[in-house]
Amino acid sequence: MIGIKFSPDRLIQNLIKGLPNPKWSQQYNMAYVENNKENLSIIFTTFRGNAWINYNRFLSNKPVNTSNEIVDVEWYRKRKTVPDYRLCPEEYLLKLELKKYANNTVRTYVSYFEMFINHYKEKELNTINESDIRAYLQKLIHKNVSNSYLNQVINSIKFYYEVVLGMPNRFYEIERPRKQSKLPTVISKEEILSIIGHTNNLKHKCIVELLYSAGLRRSELLNLKLLDIDSKRMLIRVESSKGNKDRYTLLSNTALTNLRTYVKAWKPQVFLFEGRKANQYSAASVLSIVKNAASKAGIRQTITPHVLRHSFATHLLESGVDLRQIQVLLGHGSSKTTEIYTHVATNTFKEIKNPLD
Repeated sequence: MIGIKFSPDRLIQNLIKGLPNPKWSQQYNMAYVENNKENLSIIFTTFRGNAWINYNRFLSNKPVNTSNEIVDVEWYRKRKTVPDYRLCPEEYLLKLELKKYANNTVRTYVSYFEMFINHYKEKELNTINESDIRAYLQKLIHKNVSNSYLNQVINSIKFYYEVVLGMPNRFYEIERPRKQSKLPTVISKEEILSIIGHTNNLKHKCIVELLYSAGLRRSELLNLKLLDIDSKRMLIRVESSKGNKDRYTLLSNTALTNLRTYVKAWKPQVFLFEGRKANQYSAASVLSIVKNAASKAGIRQTITPHVLRHSFATHLLESGVDLRQIQVLLGHGSSKTTEIYTHVATNTFKEIKNPLD
């Protein structure tokens, strides 16, 4: 059956009466009609212009998150907090846990949502309206937070009302910041080699070489295991990357030679790069390695692991590699994401004769 859940509204009730053989479920407290394509079409036509309909349950073919990452929300329940601090509702944590959201997403959502509900500490959550949310977002804008930060805050709020409470698009009129079109920071091959040459030791050199030569995100590098390095096929297997997608990317001959020496000397147990007591290497350490090596190389730009990834993609494009192949290597879901590198590749401009010349 197609269940129709809605807030009390006479117009909606009258429109439902015009649907094919509508019935009312006392058990689920909602109207319903038979689930078929014709009825779905009729519902869309009937409510168009009068109500927003959430079709996700019927039309979505997206797979359930199959990542084996253990979702950790227990520490949120056990943590010590300051007096009068309003905690994230238990049903919010439970929904994040059941839907197996990535731990990074869990941390972001809980943190931002708790800041929001503590801003309105005296208000019941079900009484908060669009004006309240706009006022809170305006306060953040005055603090000059980034567009990305604002979008994450909106996502954390909408998750509670739309996913946890099952109120589809309750706040769909909340304005989101305009999408920024910033070009990626790219450095030359010579600068990349200089950064590699100014690393402190073999382990650091391997980290920088893999970030660049495989176009890895920092999190992907940290999750690499020894078995992910396929030296026979000269490929690196990247598991559960952004969007819970697996992919293969390139393994450099130069990087492989250094990796073999590194593994013999450092003897990692599970992860390719490990910290103390065979724990997974930290993201902060990787960032520090890249920044320090870039500083020693005399590069004035701010260099991060992601700059190395951007440079990998751009240098491939400049050498004539097809955009679709680059998309696969980077693990981009859309070719539009990869197309940004056409704006920074030098071969785009070399063919243009400068009017001054």
